[in-house]
Amino acid sequence: MNPRLADFLARDPDAAALEKFLQENTVPLTDAEGVTFLYRGSAEAVFLQHWVYGLPSSQALEHAPDIDLWYLFLELPQGSRIEYKFDVVTNGNNHWITDPLNPLTADDPFGRNSVCRAHGYERPYWTLPDTGARPGTLEAFTLHSRHLEGPRETVIYLPARFRRSRQYPLLIVHDGQDFLNFADLKAVLDNLTDRLEIEPMIVALTQAGDRLKEYAGDPDHAAFIVRELLPHLQANLPLEDNPRRRCLMGASFGAVASLSTAWRHPGVFDRLLLLSGSFAFSDIGTHTRGPVFDPVVDFMNAFRKKPGHPARRIYVGCGMYESLIYENRSLVPLLQANDMVVRYREVHDGHNWENWRDRLQDGLSWLFPGPLWMVYE
Repeated sequence: MNPRLADFLARDPDAAALEKFLQENTVPLTDAEGVTFLYRGSAEAVFLQHWVYGLPSSQALEHAPDIDLWYLFLELPQGSRIEYKFDVVTNGNNHWITDPLNPLTADDPFGRNSVCRAHGYERPYWTLPDTGARPGTLEAFTLHSRHLEGPRETVIYLPARFRRSRQYPLLIVHDGQDFLNFADLKAVLDNLTDRLEIEPMIVALTQAGDRLKEYAGDPDHAAFIVRELLPHLQANLPLEDNPRRRCLMGASFGAVASLSTAWRHPGVFDRLLLLSGSFAFSDIGTHTRGPVFDPVVDFMNAFRKKPGHPARRIYVGCGMYESLIYENRSLVPLLQANDMVVRYREVHDGHNWENWRDRLQDGLSWLFPGPLWMVYE
């Protein structure tokens, strides 16, 4: 238990004292040993629901009945960041809610979670909007795909001070709209470019139709990227004509799509940025992740058998609290054994957009270093 809470409860507090305690402390309570979650209110039971793989996903809070305070201590390494909800049971019904005492939240395509920042974690400064940074611009276009049998909208990010008289490297981002909405990608690009941490680049933000099909190692998706989207971009934008100046990026299934595209079309993209890839495989027997992963496993098994040389330089990042940590760790020596240069990072976080946001500086500045890093290196 957090020492401040232990001291508070030892004083036999009343409701007024609880109100004062909550006003004076940031919730959840953090210290060097872990995090203490608090919920105030009448309930039959309260459970912490979190996404830390390896721990019970539902844990009951203890009750201090005289003041209707519920609390739970969770041991977390310093620097951790996790997302969570409370499951509050009233009148026999379960209600999943964000933490009413914690203003920090994170959104994703499925809704909103509360955010716990353990002792030592700070949101990177370069993820925050900066009015002093010169902003890039966003432009959208629709491309009809023969391979995917339908229209696909792509949003183009053009860096600040974009000039058609110069040429730029290209980054293609899977789930691009989600990276904009949930990972602050535009602010990150603006800030890192303005601070000279990355080169000015053109970024193509793609979005899938049937994501779980197109991103699961689908050859038609790979053909769309290489034979339709890339030629369209080359014909309409001032891009450098060099594989070393092209990068594919994605998270989760988007990382699978990035690796699959580079593997099926070697020599086209020489840089990959892979975050929390859903790289499920089954060297022997069957996998246990359900039928949606069947095509992923088929692709990964084929890749692991004959990895080839999909790219020269690959950034791999994953959260230590993800169920996919084993698969991502397993990928690294395979890539290195086949003469690919790999930077691997794992952090105390889960499978979520803000984890992926927090890796962007490290990944992009390694793949496309700006003048700042050139000086220091």
